[in-house]
Amino acid sequence: MNADAAEIIDSTGSIAPPPRQAFAALRDGAFRAYFGTSLLSMMGDNVEHVISYWVMFQAFHSPTLAGFAVISHWTPFLVLGVWFGSLADRYDCRRIIQISQIAFIAASLAWALLFLTGTLQTWHAVILLIVHGVAGALWSPASQLIIHDMVGREHLQSGVRLNSTGRSIGILFGPAVGGALLLGLGPAYGLMANALLYLPMTIWLLRTPYTGHQRDTSDVRSPALTIGDAIRTIREVADDKGIIVMVALAGLSSLFVGNAYQAQMPEFAASFGSAQDEITYSVLLTASAAGAVLGGFGFEAIAFFHQPRIRIAILLAVAWAASILVFAITPVYALAVLALFAGGFLNIGFTSMAQAYVQLEAPPERRGRVVGVFSMSWNGLRVGSGVTVGILGAVIGIHSSLALSAAAFILVGFALLVYAHGRAREVAPV
Repeated sequence: MNADAAEIIDSTGSIAPPPRQAFAALRDGAFRAYFGTSLLSMMGDNVEHVISYWVMFQAFHSPTLAGFAVISHWTPFLVLGVWFGSLADRYDCRRIIQISQIAFIAASLAWALLFLTGTLQTWHAVILLIVHGVAGALWSPASQLIIHDMVGREHLQSGVRLNSTGRSIGILFGPAVGGALLLGLGPAYGLMANALLYLPMTIWLLRTPYTGHQRDTSDVRSPALTIGDAIRTIREVADDKGIIVMVALAGLSSLFVGNAYQAQMPEFAASFGSAQDEITYSVLLTASAAGAVLGGFGFEAIAFFHQPRIRIAILLAVAWAASILVFAITPVYALAVLALFAGGFLNIGFTSMAQAYVQLEAPPERRGRVVGVFSMSWNGLRVGSGVTVGILGAVIGIHSSLALSAAAFILVGFALLVYAHGRAREVAPV
């Protein structure tokens, strides 16, 4: 029997499963198309953030506004995550994602109009970040279901990690593309051009046959979500100790730290005293993304990480928080860049592992809802980091607030490690 066979015989004569392959999801043509078009959309997402955060900093110089912007942006994930998961359970995920892309386009064009007319005010920024957050919250569960539909259970871990890597590539190139658009076209026309990055996915979804439900064993859809149903979903999640640990890990990392420091990055850049703040700012942003890209491909290439492991995910999360702590307290620019690079590398390791575990363990008929719970925790609780890092930073300084938040999560991470010991299945079966 050759190495490409679907089944191989082990030394005992039993049929063993085929060995897992690195980058397995990319062997699927539909996933390659989704990966490429979603990468462009994620890049558009980050170009918008780079330009809008920079303009807001120049206009207002307010850590409080930056913290509130984070809160406004992530609240839709917290409030609507489970409900959007129920929509993904019931309806064609292609159309849901297309609606999210149209909302992204509308937000970019609205920013452009405000910049062009010079009428940007604080409440404009809050509203547009909410629109942007609603689009992201709507996209998240539908995206996971359509990836599952394309690659199946066996290669889901690969699909989730590569999709996260694509997001990181968008973050990596977002500052470069955003900087080029900012310098070449200015903020208004740069964001008009940025709106075009969402079109490839919107158009491709008109052609793909995957709806997010092709692999369902039943044509029966869960009923529309009610408050009682949301509570039942959360209770079902709580019954699975592995899921609850992974949901808690993702949620608490977002609550204490999240990515709130990115909204404060212009001030972190200014604190290093560079005469070229734009370059310093861009390097700090790209360091984390570069680490995440290397981590995504690196973890994908190592067989040990092809299955989600609870304890490994927790240890990666604790190491990530330690790197953020180093970034917060160091006065050395080179060390800050290195710490952010390490943070990006470790972040993609534990977040992709947690997300894959939850999706593999979720009941198929309620997968969208359970993914919605994870999204609500992971993304929605970033609202809290807007307070712990941003608003608290206005009182004690952003370096101190970020350091305290990272240290607090390290303690929480070790508590989760103790709780998970002996209480949760270590590896989700594939």
